[in-house]
Amino acid sequence: VLSHNLCTVLNVPHDPVALEEHFRDDDEGPVSNQGYMPYLNKFILEKVQGNFDKVEFNRMCWTLCAKKNLSKSPLLISDEDAFKVWVIFNFLSEDKYPLIIVPEEIEYLLKKITEAMGAGWQQEQFDHYKIALNTSREGLSAWELIDLIGSGQFSKGMDRQTVSMAINEVFNELILDVLKQGYMLKKGHKRKNWMERWFVLKPNVISYYVSEDLKDKKGDIILDGNCCVEALPDKDGKKCLFLIKCLDKTFEISASDKKKKQEWIQAIQTTVNLLRAGSPPPHKEARQKRKELRQKLLAEQEELERQMKELQAANENKQKELETVRKQLEAAAARAAEEEKKRLQTQVELQDRFSLELEREKMVRQKMEEQVAQKSSELEQYLQRVRELEEMYKQLQEALEDEKQARQDEETVRKLQARLLEEETAKRAELEKWHLQQQQTIQMTEAEKQELENQRMMKEQALQVAMQQLKQLELERKEALEQYEEVKKKLETAANNTKSWKDKVAHHEGLIRLIEPGSKNPHLITNWGPAAFTEAELEERQRSWKGKKATSE
Repeated sequence: VLSHNLCTVLNVPHDPVALEEHFRDDDEGPVSNQGYMPYLNKFILEKVQGNFDKVEFNRMCWTLCAKKNLSKSPLLISDEDAFKVWVIFNFLSEDKYPLIIVPEEIEYLLKKITEAMGAGWQQEQFDHYKIALNTSREGLSAWELIDLIGSGQFSKGMDRQTVSMAINEVFNELILDVLKQGYMLKKGHKRKNWMERWFVLKPNVISYYVSEDLKDKKGDIILDGNCCVEALPDKDGKKCLFLIKCLDKTFEISASDKKKKQEWIQAIQTTVNLLRAGSPPPHKEARQKRKELRQKLLAEQEELERQMKELQAANENKQKELETVRKQLEAAAARAAEEEKKRLQTQVELQDRFSLELEREKMVRQKMEEQVAQKSSELEQYLQRVRELEEMYKQLQEALEDEKQARQDEETVRKLQARLLEEETAKRAELEKWHLQQQQTIQMTEAEKQELENQRMMKEQALQVAMQQLKQLELERKEALEQYEEVKKKLETAANNTKSWKDKVAHHEGLIRLIEPGSKNPHLITNWGPAAFTEAELEERQRSWKGKKATSE
């Protein structure tokens, strides 16, 4: 039943049969699985379009909760007025659960009601009430607010009708967005006659009714940013005229007096200006500003409380530190007194032992001087020995350098010998080639013999030159062999010197290990270093070459 009524009030399309299916008495429906609140959000509230009567919706919610929560004590206001106060509470309350209305909003509401009653505002009385309220709680619930207004604490001397009219006026302004209302004369568009109508000004429309009970509505004047209002001079026996111009129509209206005329012109013009600026109604804008101001003050208060807590914590820490320092100072003073007492006791003992220690110190000093002298002598001997070893090490280095230089000379001679051997081999091969060519030319024809003879003579001359060069190479090879023998002797001498120094060092300390000289066995040398074959292999290769040469001849 509740879901059906909610759908009806909120203009949500619904099927009674589907509702019956949702609420079957089993464990398969959405209500059984999820509970009613998820069902309410998913199947009803999410489908609301906004085109529903909010007063009727509020009245339904009031019906659900008023009987349980409304006070049973007699009040100066009717149930209808209590309902309107409850709706106003929902508008002015804070956006958090449980809903409460803070003292600032209570003051705003009571001021509006007092002004509507035409009474004076008792600020001092409310300040006392506010102080008493702040000491016990942050604000009032809806039912406590109804009890406060219904008790007549702030409307003393006013009858029930006046209070009811004031609540109705505040309700119209805050909830129904009624900016102004009252009786005025309106000129008809067809008959051009003047009829009295009850006008109600809202943020975007002026509605006019037959009477103030709002039952018989006669029409609307739609307001937008293009509308304007202007005063008219008196005419046709009508006074206090003004004109409302819209895009499609123009409305002539006559107020009861000049004050009402000016109030209506100013109210309509303010409404049009708000529509042009896209601003909300004044009471909603004022509520938003009050809320932002409260949030700002609350944030500042929280920041101040946080700073006070930080200062208090810092102060407590400082107090603890000071207490700790004081205790440490007291303990240090006690320790200092105890140490001073002990120092005086030990000073007498030290003075008694000082003479004995002094005598003992003299004896120890004498022994130390004797030991120092002995150690100095040993150190001098050790340094002399080190200097001798350093000198021997330098000589050994020189011998190693000589050996290294001799090896380099030997390597140079070996490379020279190899180069000469290569040149000698090349010359021999060239001589053999010329000899073969000479033998071939002998077998040629007689017609070519003379020419060949001349060529032979030239080749023999070249052969003689080559033989001379070969002899020169032989001489150079012999000189290279002599140089090699000299270098070999130097190397042997350097090796002997190295061996003698090695024997000396081994005899002296045994600390330095000398590099042994290389092998003394003779090796064949090529242009690229030591040969990869022995003399026997070289002779075998020479015999093989000679055999091949004889075969080719």
